[in-house]
Amino acid sequence: MDDRSPFGRADLQTVCLIAIASIACIGALKFGQAVLAPIVLGLTLATVLTPAMRLMARLNLPHVVGALGALVFAVVALALIALWAGPIMMELVNVLPRVSDHLRTWMSDLTLALRGLEALEGQLAERGEEAMEEAMPTVIDALWLAPNLMAQALIALGTLFFCLLTRSDIYDWLGPRARRRLTTADRAVSHYFVTIAAVNATLGMAVAAALTVMGVPDPMVWGAAAFLLNFVLYLGPAIMVVSLLIAGMTHFSGGMVLLPPAVFLVLNLIEAQFVTPTFVGRRLSLNPLAVFLAIVFGLWLWGPVGGIVALPILVWAYVLITEENEARRALERRAA
Repeated sequence: MDDRSPFGRADLQTVCLIAIASIACIGALKFGQAVLAPIVLGLTLATVLTPAMRLMARLNLPHVVGALGALVFAVVALALIALWAGPIMMELVNVLPRVSDHLRTWMSDLTLALRGLEALEGQLAERGEEAMEEAMPTVIDALWLAPNLMAQALIALGTLFFCLLTRSDIYDWLGPRARRRLTTADRAVSHYFVTIAAVNATLGMAVAAALTVMGVPDPMVWGAAAFLLNFVLYLGPAIMVVSLLIAGMTHFSGGMVLLPPAVFLVLNLIEAQFVTPTFVGRRLSLNPLAVFLAIVFGLWLWGPVGGIVALPILVWAYVLITEENEARRALERRAA
């Protein structure tokens, strides 16, 4: 085979080496989840807090004071979110048994309507109870997980602080060209994340208000769920639609069953097609397939943390590649 051909031996070896290196990197990321996931989360939070660091720099505050201030802001914000989400999660825990009871009733009625499936119903019910018992964490599990979660939180906060403290020095060491592009990417990620958070909060309030008007119980729970799940593009809204359909079947009858998911779909469509593009800008319009695969891969790799950091990392890489392509085209125009 001719090594100079487009599909020669050299190209095949390169492709094989890239495939092997990719599999090895994915395995290392999966194996090192306990350490790497909080580190990447801390780096992502540091990127999101870029505007706060710029504000403190304009106030002529020492860099260490700015890093400490941003760290305190992040800790306080996370604590407030935890305090705000705690009662909502408890309410959600109270809502789930009611939904489960309705689903169990529907399944029982459906099973009894079919001949010869009574034994299967008993087996399914028995297996369902066993699955619920297996899924519920024990006190020992909670005690075992607490130190690990605390250690991962400390790793994330330590990475956040030292990244904020030394990021400028690292960028200076990489050179002015790399500094310019990395700074642009950081600003893009920060702008994207803060804007999406504000848009999702508005969507959550709109969903809660609409469900309150319709008389759906626990509208604040649904609003909080819409706010959180909308960060996971495509998958989150799909989960909301299915959940609201179940809620509609639980609390309404007739055509009203479809009203809660239909209202959410309309609000989500307005947000996705008009609000988000207006505030985020077309420049950061990402390929839907890339976004979907990135989120799925992040969830598979690191669970919820992976789902959180997948989109900021994708935006960061997209901006870097865009900046590189624009710089290359500018050089080509000058050469021409």
